[in-house]
Amino acid sequence: MVSEPMVAAVAAVGSFEDYVTTRSVALQRFAYLITRNADDAQDAVQEALAGLYPRWRQVSARGNVDAYVRRSIVNAHVSAWRKVRRLFPTEDVAASSSAPVTPDASQAIADTDQALRLCADLPPMQRAAVVLRFYEDRSFAEIAEILGCPEGTARSHVHRALVSLRGRLEGARRD
Repeated sequence: MVSEPMVAAVAAVGSFEDYVTTRSVALQRFAYLITRNADDAQDAVQEALAGLYPRWRQVSARGNVDAYVRRSIVNAHVSAWRKVRRLFPTEDVAASSSAPVTPDASQAIADTDQALRLCADLPPMQRAAVVLRFYEDRSFAEIAEILGCPEGTARSHVHRALVSLRGRLEGARRD
């Protein structure tokens, strides 16, 4: 669920510049969780904001600018993922698209690292749905709006991702 301060902050934004100033850090975090690469995340946010600029009046008038920008980020990542897959069908796409992560000694960072590695292997739409559901605490209706799919499909993406993650986590524990 979207927090009231965030809704108030986005509602109070009147200009494109104000929106970029107040939301760019959160959008950057979201993009990193989707792309798993800081450079790709920065590029995705810049491309999404560049696409938003000429449509600012229409999108801001509809009221959910964040959903529009997040959808642009997810679309760009899915397109890039598909392109890599078409160009290099025999390569492991997950391994080639994610930077290696070095876990720290603390348990919290190790757990986070394991979760990120497990999520990196998910298909892009499932990963986006999981990030939106559990990192951003979004409802299925909000996830569906952001991903541009029916609510049932958003639920299916989350469910399938969780089944996959549980299976891989149990497999990792056995090893």
